[in-house]
Amino acid sequence: MGADSGRTGIRRLDWVYSTLPVNIALGPIGTFVQLYLLKLDGVQAGTAWVAAAVTAFNAVSIPAAIIWGFTTDKLRKRKLIIVVSYLVTALFLFSFFFAGSNSGIVLVYSLVSFISAASATPLNLLIMENEKKNRWAAGFARLSLMSTVGSTVGYVLSSLWVQFLPVIWLVIPFGVLSLVSTVMSVVTIREPEFTFEKEVVAMQKPGFFQRLTASPLLFLNIPRLSDFRRLFKGMRNELTSYVPLLYLSIILFYFGSGIFNTSFVPALSSHSLTESQIYALSVAALVAQMFAFRYAGRYMENRSLGGVAMQMLLVRGGCYALIGIAATLVPGALFGIPVLLLYPISSGIAYGVYYTASNTLIFNSIHGNNHGSSLGVYSAVVGISTTVGSSVSGFTSLYLGFDFTFVIGGALLIAAAWVTWKLPRDKPTESKS
Repeated sequence: MGADSGRTGIRRLDWVYSTLPVNIALGPIGTFVQLYLLKLDGVQAGTAWVAAAVTAFNAVSIPAAIIWGFTTDKLRKRKLIIVVSYLVTALFLFSFFFAGSNSGIVLVYSLVSFISAASATPLNLLIMENEKKNRWAAGFARLSLMSTVGSTVGYVLSSLWVQFLPVIWLVIPFGVLSLVSTVMSVVTIREPEFTFEKEVVAMQKPGFFQRLTASPLLFLNIPRLSDFRRLFKGMRNELTSYVPLLYLSIILFYFGSGIFNTSFVPALSSHSLTESQIYALSVAALVAQMFAFRYAGRYMENRSLGGVAMQMLLVRGGCYALIGIAATLVPGALFGIPVLLLYPISSGIAYGVYYTASNTLIFNSIHGNNHGSSLGVYSAVVGISTTVGSSVSGFTSLYLGFDFTFVIGGALLIAAAWVTWKLPRDKPTESKS
């Protein structure tokens, strides 16, 4: 009976593999859009369109998270939402081939942002609704693995593809992969016998982490202006300053990261790195990030979470600034050498450890009577900070240069580290048993 139950459990979790093909398709889609826009108009004009595309994508993700979160609760059809999301995502991916203009590409990319957000919450809820509680952690871990492996494979595929075929043709395998996920979802996912509200995801630490890994936007309710005032009004009082300072550091993190990340691909292109080399750099960062997520918990044992977050912010911000300096001093494709050294550290190791530490800090801070409003404010400030950072990045890159843009991004992360240092000291994390 025990072995039988084990095999049944494994079979029931097999539906998670249906997420792998679509993750392969969506992982590198942002880089694809940026490279295609740069190819159409060149670096100078293309950089402005890249900023517009990334800003639109981030801006759409905010209402998308709200709409799909409430749709999930209202409709209570997990499988239906996931299947429709994957199917329509495939259609939008194929649509890139016919977009034909910069504005058309930005529009399609925004639509991808909206529809791809639909599956994030239902996938997490399915694990909790279809599996026994003692298998939740294994289910969330496998779902997270599919996301990471899928993105990595997608970048590797893209790096190889663009060596032989035009970058625009990438949408063909991407669209087919999303269709494969559609079919696999129809075959392997079953609707749960009972359903949870989306709030349950945020109350379980593994689900909370996996959900924010899929998208850092999780709205339990729509935040009001009074929620922002309540959260930040204790800034000047040492006894109540912890949460406002934590949120301020996160605002600076996403603002600085948005500035850097939006201009990263255009900067590489301006230094004559090939499309294949640009994808390869992302692969290196993703591999480093995979190891960071794997060992972050062990690194944080018996250390202050705030201290770990501050260290990683300093590392990430320092790498950003050094990449900015290298953009000025290192000519041509040789710029790829310092980037290969610094980018996996900043966007791989430092990001993975910081994200784990900061999410733990957020998780520990949102329990209580204001659980939903606090998480709504968090999601709003993340989405707005990233969107504004992307918009600012386009302006600074065009008028001040990529080097100055990267230094600004690094300076904002160092400022975030200073704010984190001002947090009242938290207790070291306990060793895992």
